[in-house]
Amino acid sequence: QVQLVESGGGLVQPGGSLRLSCAASGSTFSINAMGWYRQAPGKQRELVAAITIGGGTNHADPVKGRFTISRNNAKNTVYLQMNSLKPEDTAVYLCNAASSSWRATYNYWGQGTQVTVSS
Repeated sequence: QVQLVESGGGLVQPGGSLRLSCAASGSTFSINAMGWYRQAPGKQRELVAAITIGGGTNHADPVKGRFTISRNNAKNTVYLQMNSLKPEDTAVYLCNAASSSWRATYNYWGQGTQVTVSS
């Protein structure tokens, strides 16, 4: 079992910055990759960024150049640095952890943290 707890969300003005954190606990040794998703009202849930245990990253086109995902493996914590925030970035941001084996792939989700970009 893996538990994920997000923090760092809040209200920020356009052009501002915010850093989200996701702390993993439990069977963290089984995690292969972690990432951030977001879901805005009336929109589909979309991948924002992902990172593997080895450090490889992938960022979705709408956030490239503005958001950066990183991880502190020793602390089992993933971060999402968000710069140059836009109103369209407003959403609930959810942390995801994937654990894959020959038997199955398990996905774990945090409760989500609200990010609101408004003047």
